[in-house]
Amino acid sequence: MDLESFDYVIVGAGSAGSIVASRLSEDANVTVAILEAGGHDWNPFIHIPAGFMKTFYDARVNWKYEMEEGAWTGGRRIYAPRGKTLGGSSSINGHVYNRGQRLDFDTWAQFGNRGWGYADVLPYFRRTERRIGPGDEIYRGREGQVRVTDLDWRHPLCDAFIAGCVQNGIPRNTDYNGEKQEGVSYVQRTTFNGRRVSTAGAYLHPAMKRPNLRVITKAHVTGIILDGKTAVGIRYRQGGRNGVDKEVRAGREVILSGGAYNSPQLLQLSGIGPADLLRSHGIDVRHALPGVGQNLRDHYAPRLVARVKNIATINEKSRGLSLAWEVLKWMTTRQGILSLNPTLVYCFWHSGERAESSDIQMTFTPASYNDGVQGELEREPGMTVAAWQQRPESRGYVRIGSSDPFAQPMIQPNYLAEEHDRRVLLAAMKLARKLLASDPLKPYYAGEDVPGPHVRTDDELLAVAKQRGTTTFHPMGTCKMGPATNPEAVVDDQLRVHGMERLRVIDASIMPMMLSANLNAATMMIGEKGADLVRGREPLPSAAV
Repeated sequence: MDLESFDYVIVGAGSAGSIVASRLSEDANVTVAILEAGGHDWNPFIHIPAGFMKTFYDARVNWKYEMEEGAWTGGRRIYAPRGKTLGGSSSINGHVYNRGQRLDFDTWAQFGNRGWGYADVLPYFRRTERRIGPGDEIYRGREGQVRVTDLDWRHPLCDAFIAGCVQNGIPRNTDYNGEKQEGVSYVQRTTFNGRRVSTAGAYLHPAMKRPNLRVITKAHVTGIILDGKTAVGIRYRQGGRNGVDKEVRAGREVILSGGAYNSPQLLQLSGIGPADLLRSHGIDVRHALPGVGQNLRDHYAPRLVARVKNIATINEKSRGLSLAWEVLKWMTTRQGILSLNPTLVYCFWHSGERAESSDIQMTFTPASYNDGVQGELEREPGMTVAAWQQRPESRGYVRIGSSDPFAQPMIQPNYLAEEHDRRVLLAAMKLARKLLASDPLKPYYAGEDVPGPHVRTDDELLAVAKQRGTTTFHPMGTCKMGPATNPEAVVDDQLRVHGMERLRVIDASIMPMMLSANLNAATMMIGEKGADLVRGREPLPSAAV
């Protein structure tokens, strides 16, 4: 095999790219290369579930992006971590497995995206997962590569929070990835036997045994090689900014799986995007496509914190001799706090804004973080509820700030720009506040820390959201899927870039609308379905739901 010429070249070995590489290389008659800017996923903190606390700021496995200042973020540049290693963000995320609602995907289809309704994508969700635990076979998969387990760690604060939800009319839901999302439950996660399940571990590493797949790490892609309107290869630099420039050719297709920030950035650097933006940075316009980088959406969450009494929280367990005991416990049993994800209880409910389905999401954990940002636990006992709007209307953008492929893109989500988003977020904060002070939690409740008892009015609550809110790490939409008649659409429903040949995007950037969910589960589904589209296979039969 010519190591610099392949049938398919994939950019990005993340949640979708690893799956695409695995599925395409199943055909022994084709050759596949996948390029990853980061290195191998050997960092031990990747594989320990609680290791996200270490990888959160580790430049060896994390792009460590920052967002632009926003009108509703108090002039802050919010930190935006993204995975930079095999497995991408599935190697550093919070392990949560959350698909979203039926309405989300039916809305995608209503926008003219054939084959992307709920009944169409459900079979691909089932294909990805190996559900370990209860679940209706109509909705859950049992034979996929990604193990999905229930949280088996229990804490009285979590049980009390769930009881408080029930007391306030929110029902328990044994499977929010089943028929209905609404309700409260312990989280479902992509961990197994006390270790992370990333798409690198589940898909890419087994596929790397095949002679027709080559994985190229430390490969920072600098541009798409174009012949007119046809993608024919990729330029990359191996070994960092001062490394060696190389090229790899694609005989059939180039596939971008860099995610919601990097895929539009690469298109723009290659001369595909808004013409005025490209010209302003001295880039030749190879194909004017105004939607590239538009339609960015993300979930914005303030975290409400209460102080805790009469019981130990994760804060205390993560220090000194207690931490040493937890490390020993994980090493010998794969249990304890090192086996946990950052949030332990999930709740989906209504804001009261006449939504047909749940439109707010809350997460609970018996821990609290400095400045409300996951990554550094506080010393004193605390518990946290993060609350956000599931389907924000505010939209931002991703744009190159220069022609330098090593410069980070400009990321502006425009959080809370739409009044409707502010109203829904207020409702979510008020409900979260009520739940933290519910009767079942009163034996442990030592007072509200954030927002604080002095905060009463809507304007005061919004001021707290403005100063304390942060990303929930769910960026999407910047290479929006839609018909060519939609001026914002970048790819069609086959994930082919409009107006280009042999060029596709397969990652979370193609999502036309935000999901009522964390995005890793749906991004894996997109990888599975996208691989079938590339291979020209008949889609899986639609589910009878």
